[in-house]
Amino acid sequence: MQHKYYIKTLQGMLGNKRLEHSLAVSETAAGLAELYGADRQQAAVAGLLHDCARDLPGEQLLVLARENSVPVDGIEKIMPVLLHAPVGALLARQQFGVLDQVVLHAIEVHTLGDETMTLLDKIVFVADKAEPGRKFPGVAELRQIARQNLDRALLCCFDAAIILSVRRGDLIHPRAVQARNGVNIFNRPAGNCKP
Repeated sequence: MQHKYYIKTLQGMLGNKRLEHSLAVSETAAGLAELYGADRQQAAVAGLLHDCARDLPGEQLLVLARENSVPVDGIEKIMPVLLHAPVGALLARQQFGVLDQVVLHAIEVHTLGDETMTLLDKIVFVADKAEPGRKFPGVAELRQIARQNLDRALLCCFDAAIILSVRRGDLIHPRAVQARNGVNIFNRPAGNCKP
């Protein structure tokens, strides 16, 4: 019942393509949760709502962040799209009534990650990049890795995002680098991004 309410509300907030992506992330996250022993319902909700603020313009993201005491750094002022994750967690709480802090945290860190990511954080982060509608070089391999070793898949996601940012000449947020370096730092998963 709640899931239907979320979808109906999202229809008024997101374009069709973004809504399809969110539905696919929800399904992918739920499947990964089942595989890795996380809560399937939490994963489905976090996956569904992860991009609820993604279609907001940058200026509105900045205003919502400021009005709700969401910290904004210099890079986020230049690239406010990065704020869609923490603002999305805020909207998930305020507009969708989500009170589960585990779900809200997974939404908050699904873009830049976090040094100490929970199992659900990792699942939603990887599901966002590996859902069936994604088409980029290496995504098939990422999907295979995601079903074999979640930390390795997470590391591949960070590596691909950082390499793409370098190629585009974009800024790289220090939190993404810290999160990448924090992936299983004492037991770094072996291998590259090939299954």
